[in-house]
Amino acid sequence: MKKYRCMPCGYVYDPASGDDVGGFAPGTAFEDLPADWQCPICSVGKDEFEPIEE
Repeated sequence: MKKYRCMPCGYVYDPASGDDVGGFAPGTAFEDLPADWQCPICSVGKDEFEPIEE
C-alpha cells in the first residue's frame, strides 16, 4: 500500500501504521479512509495529500 504526504505540513500517512488519532487501524489503505478524514496534524482534507513514490 502507498504512503501519502500532506502537502501543507509534511505528515505522512502510512497504511502500515494507520491513524490512531482518528481511530483507523493499521492496514487501512488511504483510499479506504472516509472522504471527510483530515490530517491529524494540520486538519486539511484528503485532497491536500499526494502519493509518495518509493
